[in-house]
Amino acid sequence: MPRTFITSVPGVPASLSPISNAVVVGGTCHISGQLSVYDDGYRAGSAAEEAERAFDLVFKVANAAGFSSEEIVYIDIAFADIERDLAEVNKVCRSRFTQYPARTVYEAAKLPLGAKIKIQAVAMKDAV
Repeated sequence: MPRTFITSVPGVPASLSPISNAVVVGGTCHISGQLSVYDDGYRAGSAAEEAERAFDLVFKVANAAGFSSEEIVYIDIAFADIERDLAEVNKVCRSRFTQYPARTVYEAAKLPLGAKIKIQAVAMKDAV
């Protein structure tokens, strides 16, 4: 099955790592983890602010790959401090989705750039 590598997305800062923003295989889009980054680098904020920015980037990558936010079926959220930040990020998730995707949440020993939140996702097209 052919693969499409999405390596550059307008409005999404280039990664410092050798990764694709997403890889599309058939009707599935695997979106790499996104942080609260801007053209000038990482910007620390509250967990909600960082999650809002990470979701903005996830949605931009999905759109660049030909998927809508409504087609996101799975999200994976890594927390620097899940106990402190889970409730705040849950509010963001409720505001971003009308149909909630499947989800995994966990606490990581350390996130890149000292971030509080990292979000990755999978989007899928309906079978025709």
